[in-house]
Amino acid sequence: MTGTGIAERVSAHREAGPAVRRLVVTEFRNHEHLGLDLDRSPVVLTGPNGAGKTNVLEALSFLAPGRGLRRARLVEIDRMPARAGVGWAVSARVETAAGPVSIGTGRDPQENSERRLVRVDGRPARSQGALGDILAVSWLVPQMDRLFLDTAGDRRRFLDRLVQCFDPVHAARVNRFRHTARERGRLLRQGQGDSAWFAALEDRMATAGVAVVAARHELVQRLRPLASEGTGPFPGAGLMVACQVQDWLEAEPALAVEDRLRDALQAERRYPAGQPVPGPHRGDLEVRHLCRNMPARQCSTGEQKALLIAIVLAHARLHALRCGAPPLMLLDDVASHLDRARRSALFGILAGFDSQVWLTGTDAALFSDLRDQAQFHELEA
Repeated sequence: MTGTGIAERVSAHREAGPAVRRLVVTEFRNHEHLGLDLDRSPVVLTGPNGAGKTNVLEALSFLAPGRGLRRARLVEIDRMPARAGVGWAVSARVETAAGPVSIGTGRDPQENSERRLVRVDGRPARSQGALGDILAVSWLVPQMDRLFLDTAGDRRRFLDRLVQCFDPVHAARVNRFRHTARERGRLLRQGQGDSAWFAALEDRMATAGVAVVAARHELVQRLRPLASEGTGPFPGAGLMVACQVQDWLEAEPALAVEDRLRDALQAERRYPAGQPVPGPHRGDLEVRHLCRNMPARQCSTGEQKALLIAIVLAHARLHALRCGAPPLMLLDDVASHLDRARRSALFGILAGFDSQVWLTGTDAALFSDLRDQAQFHELEA
């Protein structure tokens, strides 16, 4: 499929994408209180290092399920010195295709609580999952620049975040597998638990694990054609998930694969020194620079950054195709390491999105191409 054909399909499916029209952040990192009134255009946050630009993006990332873009413990986010009985909070009025929605979230103010509270239109929500039904959020932060050199676990988390934009329940499946595997591992180390209890845990791991692998595979299959084309000056990226359970799924029905995974887990109990048990915890996202036919990990730092941007943009285009609009996008310090041509091309692409985009940088001059298309807010240290 050509790039023009995809652009036409995106245009045909367009809806009014998400946009934050009012944001209030309290007792969050370095912000005692921050309020912003906004329109739908791209938002550019500028200011010196330490002004709290990334902290604002982190606050926005909590409008989606999960641990936010820094994956920090909730108590670490409280503004210091912490006030007794007060936890951080983020509230926003968000425009969505279904109409305006008010979202509020924050740490339960009980001492050292790691429980996150969520409100939708003033009413308590049962879980963070309610946020995923309202808003899809995607982000790119400098810590991700080493994605292709870091651990497979980092790449799995990146892939799971992409999946979650389409399937809000995916995070719950990942957590179910992880927590159950942790409990099973503890019982194995301590020599506790009977065979019936282990069988129950392994059944839960098999069911959740196969569902996680299948969701990752489906996302990559849908994303691969768009990523392989590239976007403007950002190169085509070849995507593949290396995972033994996925190989099984390509040859057998999901129920049969669940049985194979249960058998492997049971065998590990009898022969703990045998082969490592396959599962979603052993998968890896493999990326190639298609123009150079080279694994991403062997590319230069600049090429790796361009590949990462290309994948994030392809994901936004896929979201527009399947859901009507791109997700809310948070791009932290994305401009400072791009040359002028790529920077201008990126801003042109982002300005054409129907969903709101947030960008940060220390130098407002880097965003001169957006001067008449974006709203600028300067934060002071």
